[in-house]
Amino acid sequence: MIRESFSDRLLRGLFYLLIAVFSVYCLLPFWSVVASSFATEASILKDGYTFWPKHFSLEGYKLIFKDNTIYRAYGVTTFITLVGTLMSMILTSAMAYSLSVKSVKYRNYIAFFVYFTMLFHGGLVASYLLISKYLDMKDTIWVLIIPSMMSAWNMFLLRNFFASIDDSIAESAKIDGANDIYILFRIILPISLPAMATIGLFYALGYWNKWFDAVLYINDKDLYPLQYLIQRIMNNLDYINQISSDVHIPNFIPPAMTVRLATTVVTIGPIVFLYPFLQKYFVKGLMVGAVKG
Repeated sequence: MIRESFSDRLLRGLFYLLIAVFSVYCLLPFWSVVASSFATEASILKDGYTFWPKHFSLEGYKLIFKDNTIYRAYGVTTFITLVGTLMSMILTSAMAYSLSVKSVKYRNYIAFFVYFTMLFHGGLVASYLLISKYLDMKDTIWVLIIPSMMSAWNMFLLRNFFASIDDSIAESAKIDGANDIYILFRIILPISLPAMATIGLFYALGYWNKWFDAVLYINDKDLYPLQYLIQRIMNNLDYINQISSDVHIPNFIPPAMTVRLATTVVTIGPIVFLYPFLQKYFVKGLMVGAVKG
């Protein structure tokens, strides 16, 4: 057993201390947002952001949760995040595996067509006409999922990761009689958990923060995703601020800042809690796609 010298222990302790200080430094702004979201509007305007609310208030959260609209939006966003991420991972991993297999004919041509979509696209007008008129997906929850089901960038990252896996693993499975579907779901995906977790997190963040598609295609209030509903609340607060400044209502302070801070806490909460469960895979998956296939 190798004994560490005093200088090695001192250096390691110094590294731990620096990491702890940096972690606290990164955590302080987030804690300031959470604490200030429970403060009154007047105290924020007077004292600014603090690490502990001087005057406790729940007005921002009461305004957000005043009816069932926010709960419906949470349900819509949760549905499109879970279902969309699952469908996106199945489609992306299937295509990435197909393009990583060297025996697939014309795989380079297919990869070029996918890569072409990263450089050129029809634009917003063509996409709107395709989705709303020809596919008739307007005012359906699937319009928030299907158009974003596969990202060409994520597919190429995953393809390069699959290409870095030794071909002998799949070849030995084929000798034993396994087909490509069995190899993908029972062999390739289990040993690709870091890459799958990383790409899945990218998709989940994209679906969770989706709002622009709702602006274009959603008119039904029951299908508003969370981010779009929050944006509407912010726009309404800006309008109230403008009216109150023009009318000069005595002793009336619209809770604009507290609502903004409360919405920040409400929207990022689930994603923040998701990171610890994916952290061990995410760190390993930082090099996904770095090996040239």
